[in-house]
Amino acid sequence: MAGTKVFGIDLGTTYSCIAQVDEYGRPEVIRNIESQPTTPSVVLFDTGAEGPTSFVVGTQAKRQARIRPDDVARLVKRHMGASDWRFVAHDEEYSAAAVSSLVLKALAADAERATSVPVTDVVITVPAYFGDEERKATKLAGELAGLNVVDIINEPTAAAFAYGFGQDGAEESTVLVYDLGGGTFDTTVIRLSEGAITVVATDGDHELGGADWDNELVRYLAQKFTEAQPDAGDPLDDVYDEQELLAAAEDAKLALSGRDSVDVLVVHNGRRTSVPVTRTVFEEITGPLLRRTIDLTGSVLARAREKGVEKIDLCLLVGGMSKTPAVARRLQESFGLTSRLADPDLAVAKGAAVYGQKKALEREVHADLVASGHLRPDQELAAADAVDVEKAAAASAEEAGLSTASVVDLVRTKVTNVTSRGFGIFAEDRGTPVAAFLAHQNDPLPIAVTRTFYTVVDDQAEVDIRVFEQGTTAESTAIDDNKVIVAGSISGIPPGHPLGTPVEVTFTMGGDQTIQVTASHEGAATPLVLEVRAGVGSEEMRAVESAKVSLLKQRD
Repeated sequence: MAGTKVFGIDLGTTYSCIAQVDEYGRPEVIRNIESQPTTPSVVLFDTGAEGPTSFVVGTQAKRQARIRPDDVARLVKRHMGASDWRFVAHDEEYSAAAVSSLVLKALAADAERATSVPVTDVVITVPAYFGDEERKATKLAGELAGLNVVDIINEPTAAAFAYGFGQDGAEESTVLVYDLGGGTFDTTVIRLSEGAITVVATDGDHELGGADWDNELVRYLAQKFTEAQPDAGDPLDDVYDEQELLAAAEDAKLALSGRDSVDVLVVHNGRRTSVPVTRTVFEEITGPLLRRTIDLTGSVLARAREKGVEKIDLCLLVGGMSKTPAVARRLQESFGLTSRLADPDLAVAKGAAVYGQKKALEREVHADLVASGHLRPDQELAAADAVDVEKAAAASAEEAGLSTASVVDLVRTKVTNVTSRGFGIFAEDRGTPVAAFLAHQNDPLPIAVTRTFYTVVDDQAEVDIRVFEQGTTAESTAIDDNKVIVAGSISGIPPGHPLGTPVEVTFTMGGDQTIQVTASHEGAATPLVLEVRAGVGSEEMRAVESAKVSLLKQRD
């Protein structure tokens, strides 16, 4: 594995791109076969008179959406981790991971064509608020594309890597990463310093992005057309005209980022109307969407203040929609933030490439230290002597296009994340089933929590443990508002233990977001140990979610 390049992929809702670190140590996005830096995250499922279904990814697929909307999958990222969602084309069903794998495969093929370097190892980015199932689906997409997913990295963390995270002697700073992409939004407070990226608080919405701005403009254009042409009908009643209108709205939105007004031609049922759209009108009709991002940002800033963050030094604007002038203006008006457009369309992919280089260098340096006897195979780099790390880093520095000091800084940079959701186990509270939280959203990782629960009947022979992940924006103790991610039972408990016998539950979550839950009962020979590894599928858990179980009591 040593010496294999790790590419960074921004798997976006509307556009995706792939990046590498070049021979001079600089991150660069690799252009696709059409010489574009980004590829539409759109897939056309095609079929001919003979042979199986074929697939077209990118610009051509997006164009076909206007005339073959039923055969084109788009905005798939919004469905990642949803076990019941399928895209159906030509009598075949495809999960979000399966559709996304086709996008990833196309990106990898374009990168191989452009660089003549095999694309095998990748880092894929996800929104910071993605939960366990969404991350599993993202990793599965990479595996289905034939890729080795070295790691999943949060998009704001990747943006921080692209920004520089306090390199070259820069002072420590605290930044807000405001990431408004084509289909998702997240907002994250991060402390940056030399050798550390520390996430303080994060939140987001997986159904809020540029596509929603487009839809509002489409509705406005259709309304103005029907007002001007009352006998022509509504363009939105025709799926093909709706697709044409959507394309026109996307173009108009981009134009309004640099112009005060634009005219949009709307055609339906042989009628034509030119609809003028000013930037002011566009901001008015999309105002509630922007307000939602401001509300989420305010919530994150409040959580950061609770954790001791008194000042935001800079707001990094990431994602295509963040280029809209209203974004920076509202952030300044609402929070007094100074914003910087940080290569908004490409920063996340570039940061993922830098992080990918970090992972590649880490394994090279680690392998060198193990081979030289300065580190055991089971030890991490942090356990190595600084002088030995520097010697090992020197061997990799020239090939990486970096100085030895830069390699040392990169491999020793510590990334500290927070939980994107709350976690816990199902229990009883005065006879009522409830979700008992053991970890909460934005708790810093790693986490280790121990809590005592109690059996609910005399001679309880089995104790069922269902570990859940928060399923709603705010914590809810309702069982149905949370989703099971792993389950198991302490079984074979001999009789003689009364109601209220303690069951000690320990919940741990590592920096890589691997979860382990240990449950111990005094009558059981061995404790129950449940584990959820980041990116490992859990199809067998789907049936468990509705299974009948004997819950523990939350209190005596």
